[in-house]
Amino acid sequence: MLWLILGGAVLFVFLGGLRAFERASVPTIKSLLAWLAALGGLSLALMLILTGRGGIAIGALVMFGPLLWQQWKGIHPPAPGASPPGGPPRNTGPMSRTEAYEILGLAPGASEADIRAAHRRLMRGVHPDSGGSDWLATRINQARDVLLGLHNRR
Repeated sequence: MLWLILGGAVLFVFLGGLRAFERASVPTIKSLLAWLAALGGLSLALMLILTGRGGIAIGALVMFGPLLWQQWKGIHPPAPGASPPGGPPRNTGPMSRTEAYEILGLAPGASEADIRAAHRRLMRGVHPDSGGSDWLATRINQARDVLLGLHNRR
């Protein structure tokens, strides 16, 4: 009877975990899997150290260095407005029409319909809601505004 109750409890916890997993977002699931991998690696390293294979354990722990660095950067984000190393430059000045044409990939003198079509095409790939870059989306919007003269109307 005890095994039946214990088995029912395990099944209940398992099904509850499946429901929570079903409702979880993708970043939450990625984080969970990363932590499970890290805990598995640490337990493996501990077992290797306890059995006298410390060199292998150190090598295994070194492989987790990039994961730990990524977690550290997630906890301690860079200061607002700071450009990440190797990231896009932060241009705060006004955009020229030539630069706007380059960003949208158009030749100077393009029609309004061409500008709107190029803007739409580029935004499909870099929109922040689709996992794209805020900075690129802002620059594409600025280029459209400069070429359509929207910055003068506001």
